[in-house]
Amino acid sequence: MRLDHAARLDRLLARHDNIQQVSGAAGNGALIRKDQLLVVRHDADAVSEGAARWIVRREDGPDGVTVFHLRPRAQVDVCELSASLAGNTPHKRLNAGPNHVLTAAPHWSPGPFDDPTPSLVIPTPPAGAAGGGLTERPVTVAILDTGISAHPWFAERSWFADCAPDVMEVPDANADERLDSVAGHGTFIAGVVMQQAPDATIVVGRVLTGDGVTDEVTLLHGLSALNTQSQQSGRPIDVISLSLGCYTHDDKPSPALEHGFSLLNPDTVVVSCAGNAASQRPFWPAALKRVVAVASLDAAGDDRAPFSNYGWWVDACTLGDQVVSSFFTFDGLGPDGTTDFDGYATWSGTSFAAPRVAGAIAASMATHGTSAPHAAAHLLSGSHHVSMPDLGVVVDVPTSGAS
Repeated sequence: MRLDHAARLDRLLARHDNIQQVSGAAGNGALIRKDQLLVVRHDADAVSEGAARWIVRREDGPDGVTVFHLRPRAQVDVCELSASLAGNTPHKRLNAGPNHVLTAAPHWSPGPFDDPTPSLVIPTPPAGAAGGGLTERPVTVAILDTGISAHPWFAERSWFADCAPDVMEVPDANADERLDSVAGHGTFIAGVVMQQAPDATIVVGRVLTGDGVTDEVTLLHGLSALNTQSQQSGRPIDVISLSLGCYTHDDKPSPALEHGFSLLNPDTVVVSCAGNAASQRPFWPAALKRVVAVASLDAAGDDRAPFSNYGWWVDACTLGDQVVSSFFTFDGLGPDGTTDFDGYATWSGTSFAAPRVAGAIAASMATHGTSAPHAAAHLLSGSHHVSMPDLGVVVDVPTSGAS
């Protein structure tokens, strides 16, 4: 049984000595990298001058964001420093903030579906021709997550053959003879996308560790790499699926994330999970205006899943409870050390609602030959589809049958 939120937080902080918890405006706190300040590039020189006595190193990234590493012995409160540099006013004068830590979003509270479990139902393999079928237009979906592992569903797909070794998942990276807590997350999500859009080309990026941890800098580098890859290949990224997120120290959008997402092609639709704290507190990047935020319905599809976040910032909801998809094949590496998986698992969380919506957008594009923004606008139109308070438009997508 997976640990609850508080116990998991204690475990995460014990494993990562460069992460700290800070108090949040809503009292729920946030996680940040110690002694790191993120600044949008055009404000970097001003920050460098204003905070010179605390800065030991400056890194200008490829995504228009600068990372300032602060002197550890100074014990600088990064949240207070960023507020001071921004002017301590409701309207920020400089785009600066902490480097927030983001985590994957499977369901973490104790319960029957907190861990991935071997599936008793083997889904029907996604339809469509290996490597692409007859559609109105080619569609590309990017997944930034834990990576991907080999699976029968992927074996004959040309996009899987293009996956580099550095995006391959490892079930037990720390060699403790247990499945890493979020290992298989990316493989599972790729299968969810395929079940909706089997002819889509999937591009995989690895931004999450096996225990489901990343930060703003790593995510922004992943987005920048997608841009570079798209330009080099001449193949646009139509949809990006993200099953990760964070709370910010002030419950406002991170300036670095806002800037990074603004650099994406306007014809690319980003879909992200709403988080699993059963909270109204905005979860980022899902709550950004640029992003489609997806909450989870329960297994019956009648109401919000008990774990799912909700609120004014949520755009859509779909099934994210007891989802069945592709997974590792291995013996004795489950959380209890004895669980055997045979390539499929059942898992719950908004992590698995978001790729269902991403796949639905991709499928609509392929079927109707439309752009991603057009397909998303139609799918999320309140005039065409049912909406639920604080959960957005209900996206009713089919589930795979048993084989």
